[in-house]
Amino acid sequence: MTARPEGPTGEQEGAGPRGISLREVIDLLVPVYGRPVPQVSHDPLAELVLTVLSQNTADTNSGRAFLQLMRRYPSWDAIAAAPVEEVVAAIQTGGLAQQKAPRIQAILRAVAQRAPDWDVGFLEELPLEEARAWLRALPGVGPKTAACVLLFSLGRPALPVDTHVERVSKRLGLIPEKASADQAHGLLEALVPPEEYYAFHMLLIKHGRRTCAARRPACARCPLAACPSREG
Repeated sequence: MTARPEGPTGEQEGAGPRGISLREVIDLLVPVYGRPVPQVSHDPLAELVLTVLSQNTADTNSGRAFLQLMRRYPSWDAIAAAPVEEVVAAIQTGGLAQQKAPRIQAILRAVAQRAPDWDVGFLEELPLEEARAWLRALPGVGPKTAACVLLFSLGRPALPVDTHVERVSKRLGLIPEKASADQAHGLLEALVPPEEYYAFHMLLIKHGRRTCAARRPACARCPLAACPSREG
């Protein structure tokens, strides 16, 4: 992943508001889950659609829905122009198809107006915040979706904050409990070094799914002994 010349510097690598070390979080989670290796897709439009499909569903289901959508339609133009009921049927396995189908079509139609050739690779060359703003201007694209496209498809220093990352970060005291999802993106991008954005995102997702669950966190086997929310 490229170093980020603009925006937050990531020099604040010490403790969150409640005293836990960010460096300790990463160093203790890597032996458990492995060091994530960035894999850049270089296909921002596909990443954008896949990210919408991944919302509130398992990765396997969203991936299956994406493949079915690609097999059903020969082009982005065809998806944008298709009857919405057909798109709903094509992505049914991904869950919430009634909401995601019209959202995907609205995004694609907006992209077609701004990039008629469907080539949005220019986002890799734009200043980071301009690229983020371009994505955020698309209908229904929030900070997490924009960050996913920037990080996973273009290798740019943006930090997606999903429900797992937000929950674990708050339990660790890295960000305030009352911070909104939008605020969490800015706070964590300022706290985490840009070169660690990918690893931090992936490690906290794995930790949130496997150990620090929403309802019953497995504190007894958590490697983060200094967690201020630790039970038992």
